[in-house]
Amino acid sequence: MTITSFNPPQRVLMGPGPSDVHPRVLSATARPTIGHLDPTFVGMMDEVKELLRYAFQTKNTLTMPVSGPGSAGMETCFVNLIEAGDTVVVCQNGVFGGRMKENVERIGATAIMVMDDWGSAIDLDKVRDALKSAGNVKALAFVHAETSTGVQSDAKGLCALAQEFGALSIVDAVTSLAGTPVMVDEWGADAVYSGTQKCLSCTPGISPLTLSDKAVEVVRNRKTKCPSWFMDLSLVMGYWENASGGARSYHHTAPVNALYALHESLVMLKAEGLENSWARHTKNHLALRAGLEAMGLGLMVNEADRLPQLNAVTLPEGIDEAAVRKSLLTNYDLEIGAGLGALAGKVWRIGLMGQSSDAAHVVLCLSALDGTLSAMNAPIKSGVAVAAAQKVLFG
Repeated sequence: MTITSFNPPQRVLMGPGPSDVHPRVLSATARPTIGHLDPTFVGMMDEVKELLRYAFQTKNTLTMPVSGPGSAGMETCFVNLIEAGDTVVVCQNGVFGGRMKENVERIGATAIMVMDDWGSAIDLDKVRDALKSAGNVKALAFVHAETSTGVQSDAKGLCALAQEFGALSIVDAVTSLAGTPVMVDEWGADAVYSGTQKCLSCTPGISPLTLSDKAVEVVRNRKTKCPSWFMDLSLVMGYWENASGGARSYHHTAPVNALYALHESLVMLKAEGLENSWARHTKNHLALRAGLEAMGLGLMVNEADRLPQLNAVTLPEGIDEAAVRKSLLTNYDLEIGAGLGALAGKVWRIGLMGQSSDAAHVVLCLSALDGTLSAMNAPIKSGVAVAAAQKVLFG
C-alpha cells in the first residue's frame, strides 16, 4: 500500500462539533513555528489571555488555554481543585455531567448526583436540597450547555447556590462560550472551561480555562500534590504567568501553531463583538426552528431551555436516522450529529456554532433535509422549510 499526503474533503460541519473553521484561522496555523519561550510568542500569549478574558467576561488573572481539548480543561479543573475525600455535588442531565462524576470518583472524592431528565434543565431546587443535606461540600459541578441534548441550564442561579453553601463552582462551558452569554464575573463562577472547536470556530485541541482568585487559592493550598503532573496548575502557571517579572518557566512545549489559530479566532470574535455573536447564533437558531417546524419536525427541548447553537431535532416516524445522516454526508457533504446515550437513534443534533452559524448553513441544511426525507417518503411537508427560515432571516 502506498501512503501519500492526506487531503480531506470539504465538509459543511453542522454537528455537535467541530464547527467550520474560517480560512483566516486555518491560515494562521501555517505561519512559521517559533519557540514557545520566544519573546515574540510570549507577547502573543499575553494577548490570548486578554482576549479570553473578554470572551469569558472576566478579570480573572488566571485565564489561559490548556493544551488539550475541552475534556482536558475539565480534568484540569477537577484534579487541581478536588482532593481525595472531598465531596462534590454533580449535576447530570446528559452525557457530560456523567463525565464530571467520573473525574470526581477517579480522584477518590465522593460525587453526590443530582439527576434530571435528558432534555431538561438542571432543577435548582434539587441542587439546593442536595447541597443542604450533603454537609461540607467542596464544589458544585454542572454543565452550562449540555451538548448531548441541546439544553442550557441556569448557570447564574447554580453559581449563586454554590456561593450560598460555601462551595466552589465548576462549570462546563464547552458549547456555550461565544455562542450564548457566559458571564464569569457576573455569575461569580470559580472554574470555567471551554473548547476551541465549537462557537470559537477554531481548530480542535485547546481548552480555554479561567479560575477565580478563590479557586487559585485552593490550588495553591492543596494538602496533597495534584495527581496529574501535566495538568498541575501550580506548575503550568509558571509558564503562562510571570507575575514576578522574571522569565517564564518551562513546563511543556506549547502547541504553538494551534495557539496562533486560537489568537486569530479570538481577534475575529472581538471584532464581531460578543453581543453580536450571541445575537447571530440566536437568529439562526430561530430560522432553523421555523424551517423545521414548517416541515413538520420539532425540537426536543422546551423553548425556555433551548441552546441556540445545538438543536436536538425529533425524527419523523418510520425513518432510519443513520441513513438520513449518511445521505446528507454523501450527497451534500453535510455533517449533522446523532443522538448520544439515552437519545441514540431518537434525535439528530444540528449545530449552529461559530462559522457554521449563518444564513447559508441554515438554508442548506433545511433544503438537504427536505430533499432527503422526501426521497425516503417521510411524513413531512415538503417545499416550505426554506421559505419559513428566510422569513426569519431576511424579514
